[in-house]
Amino acid sequence: MRDLVRAAKALSDETRLRILNLLFERECCVCEVMQVLDISQTRASRNLNLLYDAGFLKLRKEGLWAYYSIDKNGSGSYLPLLIDAIERGLADNKAAKLDRKHLRDAHRPGSQCGSQAKQ
Repeated sequence: MRDLVRAAKALSDETRLRILNLLFERECCVCEVMQVLDISQTRASRNLNLLYDAGFLKLRKEGLWAYYSIDKNGSGSYLPLLIDAIERGLADNKAAKLDRKHLRDAHRPGSQCGSQAKQ
């Protein structure tokens, strides 16, 4: 039950839903999330970590870089259902479409992204 509550709480924030929206498009580093959503590194990292801890995300490290992606095979049987519902819910949302467009224009500005990896 605790895992489900943690997942529901993770979904109760617009920034985290926007982050998931970006990650439906492709894996991202913290810098890209910051750039597209125009948020601070602290806010991006905190929200990515909450989604990771709730089981929604995978983390892949490559050298100094840390890349987050959707974990469609999450540990809870409910996670794939929630992920699918969120993806469908955001598919035609105007703000979500705009964020995805901005992601296509985003770039990985430097190696500082690697320092944001979850330890």
